[in-house]
Amino acid sequence: MKSVRSCIGTLVVLVLFRVGEIAEACSCSPVHPQQAFCNADVVIRAKVVGKKEVDSGNDIYGNPIKRIQYEIKQVKMFKGPDRHIDVIFTAPSSAVCGVTNLDTNGKKEYLISGKAEANGKMHVILCDLIMPWESMSATQKKSLSQRYQMGCDCKITRCATFPCEISAPEECLWTDWVTEKIIHGRQSDHYACIKRGDGSCAWYRGVAPPKKEFLDVEDP
Repeated sequence: MKSVRSCIGTLVVLVLFRVGEIAEACSCSPVHPQQAFCNADVVIRAKVVGKKEVDSGNDIYGNPIKRIQYEIKQVKMFKGPDRHIDVIFTAPSSAVCGVTNLDTNGKKEYLISGKAEANGKMHVILCDLIMPWESMSATQKKSLSQRYQMGCDCKITRCATFPCEISAPEECLWTDWVTEKIIHGRQSDHYACIKRGDGSCAWYRGVAPPKKEFLDVEDP
């Protein structure tokens, strides 16, 4: 009986430990690249040239707060302050949404979105839009300069299961998951949700700026 109680006690400890692990895990809801662009303070194209762990103040118990500091070379800014971003900060572990796997040899270019900090710095988490530049579609690259911004007043609603529908004319229905069984499918790679002249929003595809006729009356 004593052995049984001991085993049960051990099992409870293991279960509680596992629950603690799960509670600490980082969880991100899927977002269309346009949504990530609109939600970000800063969106840049950059190379990462250095990485180190630094102290960033202390917590309420006096313990040092650690962060990863990436040194970058900005190639182009699509959204953000009127100055170059030189340093990016993130949490020290992916369990707390830190971005820990960026290539630091200075050869790979990334699209990086995140929140602005003072003095030419920014903070990023796993839920931000961060991806190798070479993996982006031509439409995504072109949309960074104008089209995504044109749709920031629109709402992109993700369809998780059929049936699903929009609840207002300012919405675009994102159906990649139910039609292709992947989060980032055709709508993610090749479409932007643009506000038209009548105030409604609709998907637009293409690398050229939307035609005036589309903004006024035309369906995409």
